[in-house]
Amino acid sequence: MNDYVVRAVRAEEWQQVKELRLDALRDPAAPVAFLDTFERASAQPDAHWQERTAGGAEGRGARQFIAEGPDGRWVGSVTVLVEEAGTVDFFGDPVERGQGHVVGVFVRPEHRGTGLTEALFVAGVEWAWALEGPSLERVRLFVHEDNARAAAFYRRFGFAASGRVVELEGGAGKHEHEYVLDRPRG
Repeated sequence: MNDYVVRAVRAEEWQQVKELRLDALRDPAAPVAFLDTFERASAQPDAHWQERTAGGAEGRGARQFIAEGPDGRWVGSVTVLVEEAGTVDFFGDPVERGQGHVVGVFVRPEHRGTGLTEALFVAGVEWAWALEGPSLERVRLFVHEDNARAAAFYRRFGFAASGRVVELEGGAGKHEHEYVLDRPRG
């Protein structure tokens, strides 16, 4: 783990962001881990990837963190979106409190179990708690009902199931379960 660097992306790294995302969407777990497909993502123009990367590199709205191996290859990623109170979330529901929303969690299979996922989550959650302006009360994420491995990791990290369940659009009765991590007191 000491040979890896976890850091925020830089706006000019859009090609690496695209490559890692497309690799994530090729992963066998992708259908239950991401609300996107390789076909849809690979059809996006470069401008999409440039805008996505710039948005994850600076400002308050989002931050994407990557794990970079000793050879410079990106081996994992996590993104935290900021959902401000009074806005509407991805599912069209009102956001009642300022919160971070973890999305795009991916670690290449050969690097799983090395502590990289934990390191990415630490970076993302610490960023969310340190934001200037209105503080975030919690960090949340959604996990597909068939993704038991991810749910187990989230619980070990400290997230708890909130009881909120969202049915996926076109998901043939499939659901996503919300997990939350409250801001530490003090």
